[in-house]
Amino acid sequence: MSWLRFYLPLHILLAACLCHSIKAPTTSSHQSFKTGLFNFYHSLILADGKETTVHLLKDIPKRYYFVLEESRVLSPFTITVTPCDVPIEWSILVHKASERLQGKDTQGDHDIQEVSQSQKAPSMVSTIFNYKGNSVETYMGMSSHAALYMLEFLSTERDTHITVYLTTDTTSGHLYPELPMDPRIDVIGIGHTTVTLTWKHSPSVLQHRESIQYCLLVNEKHNYKSLCAAETAIRSSGMKLRPTLALSLSPYLLEPQQVMILSHSELSIINKVSSGEVRQICVGTKNTHTVPSLSPSTQYYFDVFVVNLLTNASAAYTGTFARTLEEPEPKVMELKDGKVIQVVLDGKKQKFYSLQYQARHKKIQFTFQLCRGQVRVHITRNGKTVASENISGLRYFSLKGKLLDTYLVQLRSTEESNSSVKVQVTPQFHKPLFPLLPVSLKIKSFSKLRTCNSVTIVWLGTQEESKYCVYKRRIEEDQVWRELQSADRCSGPESRHKSEKVLCKYFYDLNLQRAVTTETIKGLDAGTLYLFDVYLFGPSGIPVRYHSKVVKTRKKC
Repeated sequence: MSWLRFYLPLHILLAACLCHSIKAPTTSSHQSFKTGLFNFYHSLILADGKETTVHLLKDIPKRYYFVLEESRVLSPFTITVTPCDVPIEWSILVHKASERLQGKDTQGDHDIQEVSQSQKAPSMVSTIFNYKGNSVETYMGMSSHAALYMLEFLSTERDTHITVYLTTDTTSGHLYPELPMDPRIDVIGIGHTTVTLTWKHSPSVLQHRESIQYCLLVNEKHNYKSLCAAETAIRSSGMKLRPTLALSLSPYLLEPQQVMILSHSELSIINKVSSGEVRQICVGTKNTHTVPSLSPSTQYYFDVFVVNLLTNASAAYTGTFARTLEEPEPKVMELKDGKVIQVVLDGKKQKFYSLQYQARHKKIQFTFQLCRGQVRVHITRNGKTVASENISGLRYFSLKGKLLDTYLVQLRSTEESNSSVKVQVTPQFHKPLFPLLPVSLKIKSFSKLRTCNSVTIVWLGTQEESKYCVYKRRIEEDQVWRELQSADRCSGPESRHKSEKVLCKYFYDLNLQRAVTTETIKGLDAGTLYLFDVYLFGPSGIPVRYHSKVVKTRKKC
């Protein structure tokens, strides 16, 4: 039968190799014979012309095999192994059939008899290649004899996976894109936040421009020798990365930890992982690229992969690294006695804003009023830290030093949104710019005193006679969160419309427990939300805004 003529040589070769590599069973060698059978028949046939993913368990070898039939001419074949994580050991063994098996015509039972007779004939078993490491390795061989090839893989560090590609057809093109003769990446420009790279074109790009593209990988840890090694590293850092090619991702493949940026036909994907940022940039067929938005004075590692978009196969250039330039010293603004300045801090750039002050008195006081967001304050005197903390509301720092001491104040937003803060330094402790503050700046309302057209609010005062102004504004349900979050706590009544003003009054009490005042605001609409604000004015006239309070009037009374 035709199928028997096709498959029988493989069975004959397997049987012959097995018989001559494992002795016939005796009482003493029965167990080793069973082990040999298990190893051979539990190996897997390696697919020809297809990339195979192989999963390895620690310290457990895995075997694959393929057979080359007898040929009148030398038949080439190549094997490419790509470790995707830790170094592995792998080797190629060849079992060549005895001469009595080579060239036999397959004719039914006669062939089976030849196998039995061949048990006494020796077969040649040899290791033709072995390797240990995590680099991508390709073995190229030639054969004209019928032979069985066995590939054995072993991981001694931990469970891992690799990819294996076998082809016996070297004339139909390459699964993997080709690298140029010089696969190095050159750094041709370095800035504070940018690095410019260039590399020689892949021959595959010149031949198949539509299906080939370059992709870059940028990170702060180390270079990667293959694309699957990079993907494995991202996964092990806690990210769920889709299989196959991450660098040619479409938007629908993105995970929550990924950010995609599409600019000037370039796809950038930033993977937020616990060990830092892994940035992937696909640039089409350009062989020069400037990587933007890097951090100053930071070492980055750059890898370039040439990717076949049809097969997801890739080849890695030799990675490189570069350190961005140090950020220039920020401009320092001089603080003057008693002068108040307001600083707006960029939350996205997370940069420090610096203020400098040279003391003309031994005792000085810094005052910070947080207007919006969250701010970190760091104060040094002659280079030594004297205060460092996140501030909220109004914060004073009273410091004692020497005449002409130099103080440096550094401010930074701790949120991604912009923050702002007012700053003042003065030696005049007895003339404070800001008013004396109560224990709490919260406004409360009496629920039981709420009616359809009135609301009663209460707030704390101080032992110092001060002016308090109340303002109200009607808002909608969907505006509440935004109003409370974006409120500028440094802005005064001058930013409010005149119609929003309810009243102003003076009050104080030497007994702090009785320094409480209430106010009933009438003339409101039923079932309506109102935003109430109270402004406290001190001797200097600079206001402090209490925390806004939202109250809804009763719908029915």
